[in-house]
Order: sequence, then C-alpha cells, then structure tokens
Amino acid sequence: MYDPGQLRTFLAVAQTLSFTQAARRLGVRQSTVSQHVRRLEDAAGRALFSRDTHRVELTEDGEAMLGFARSILEAHERAAAHFAGARLGGRLRFGASEDFVLTRLTDILESFRRGHPEVDLELTVELSGTLHERLDAGKLDLVLAKRRPEDPHGELVWHDGLVWIGAPRLRLAADRPVPLIVYPPPGITRALALDALERSGRPWRIACTSGSLNGLVAAARAGLGVMAHSRGLVPPGLERVSDRAGLPELGSVDFVLRHGERRPSPPARALAAAILAGGDRLQRGRGG
Repeated sequence: MYDPGQLRTFLAVAQTLSFTQAARRLGVRQSTVSQHVRRLEDAAGRALFSRDTHRVELTEDGEAMLGFARSILEAHERAAAHFAGARLGGRLRFGASEDFVLTRLTDILESFRRGHPEVDLELTVELSGTLHERLDAGKLDLVLAKRRPEDPHGELVWHDGLVWIGAPRLRLAADRPVPLIVYPPPGITRALALDALERSGRPWRIACTSGSLNGLVAAARAGLGVMAHSRGLVPPGLERVSDRAGLPELGSVDFVLRHGERRPSPPARALAAAILAGGDRLQRGRGG
C-alpha cells in the first residue's frame, strides 16, 4: 500500500521541514518530492503536512505516519539485507556530538547492532568541532554533528533553530553581563552565542564551561546562567528564555552526517541510512 520510495521522501521532509532541503538530501527535483508526498497522502487518504509559502509542519496524521514509515522501511531493509546474502562486517568508527547524549540515538545504534552483529562499532562522543577535525584527520569514518556555518559539506539530517535556554526560575538583570554556560572551543554553539552577543553589544561573562552536555545541563538547572541550544533538543528541566530578556537571535544550525575522505564503507553507508530513516527520533518530543 505504501511505496518505500515515497516513505523515504516523507521522512526527509518530516525531518528537515523543507521540500527544498529534502530534495537536496535525496538528490532529486523538488517537484519529485512534492509528487511523492502527494501520492503518499492520496494512499493514506489524509493530509500529512500543513504548508504555506513560509512554513512546513506535520499534521497529527503526519506525526502518526512517522512511526509507521520507520517500521515499514526498517522491515524493508532487513528483508533486503537477508536476501542479499551478504553480512556486513568490519570496523566502523562513528562519532556523535554531545547534543545527542540525551536523545534516542541509542535506540538507532541498538537496532543497527542487532541487524549487523559482525560490525565492530566504535562510538566517540565529542564536541561537533572536534569530531569534524578527527574526521578530516582520518580518525573517524562517519560523524553525526552540527555543521559549521561556513561548511557546505555533509548530508542534512535536520535543520533547527537555536534558542536561549535556562532554568524556569532564572531571571536576567538588564544591567548585568549575561551569564553564559558554554562548551569549550571549538564548540559551534559557543561561537554562535558569542558572535550574537558581540554583534548586539550585550555584555557577557562565562559562568560555566564544560565539555559534557550533562555538565552544562546541571549548571543550567542550578540557575547559573543561559546556554544556546537546538530548539528540538531542549533537555528536561530547562526551557526557552523569554523574549523579554532581550537576548539576541541566534539563527539556526544544521545537523549533518559526514563520511570520511575515503569511499564510505558498506557499514558506514548502512548506519548513515539508519540514522536518516530515524532522524526524527533524535529530536526531543518526536518519535514516541
């Protein structure tokens, strides 16, 4: 009833919330993306997206379709791997940024390990900037991380806005420097936050530095200050800082998959496909 190609297109649009970005990820025309979504909506008999000239959003039925689409595609991939007769094996050095520590990336990795038990998966969790450096140095095979603003490389998993977050009770004094909770260099959100404050002329001070997301979250929950973070990955116990605080806009960030310079190995391609298929599960509040 549901075509796998159309389901892959649906997932790409659902994760990027953009027909244009989905077309770039899939390497097809935007008209093809629109056609696939229209045919899937016809098959389901329901509208899966609400869209206008400025915004694309999942409908309630679209949210429901996410789970069905993942299950169908995962079953399709398992069947294809079984009847292909070849089992994946070898070493796969995978790097994931600290942003995903509190998400369901573990579910995707667990499913991958079950499906490919002969792959020796080595996981490195680090700052996005550090992961890009290690990938460029040939020390990693595949990276899931934020993309540097000036970097065009990588396959888009999703595009998200950056927001200021802090403890619910936090109040910022207008006449005092903004207390910042940040990753150390070369943290990408750190650089974006400092640039935004410098451009706006707003004084700031570093209240906490930690290379661990859990460390940053603990400091923020304690009310030590504010941190720049992806809107789709706000940790429990924290919330967006009110616009009344007068903090500058942070812009947006891309989360991407990047392969090493060499031709991607079959295990790296398989894990990348699994992450792209389940990328919406990485965003807090999505995917059940």
